[in-house]
Amino acid sequence: MAAKLERDFQAKLILELKDRFPGCMVMKLDSSYIQGIPDLLILYHDKWASLECKKSASAKKQPNQEYYVRQMNEMSFSRFICPENKEEIFHELQQTFEP
Repeated sequence: MAAKLERDFQAKLILELKDRFPGCMVMKLDSSYIQGIPDLLILYHDKWASLECKKSASAKKQPNQEYYVRQMNEMSFSRFICPENKEEIFHELQQTFEP
């Protein structure tokens, strides 16, 4: 059941990203290719961000997830996102994507 909850959150999140950032491209990344890579890559104008979706703030992190979120955040923007911090992360994304 837990995986279903995260999958549902991710599906709604993708729709909300596309609504809040018109014209953005949201791609699902393949963690079986690089274990721990964030779930989503968002391309918006000349900027990009990645998000690792969690069903809750207390959800377990998989090996390497902290590493890749930190590394990709140093390159551009990357965060763990869950229902509890979604609005805060959307605000940070807005700041990052503004021209």
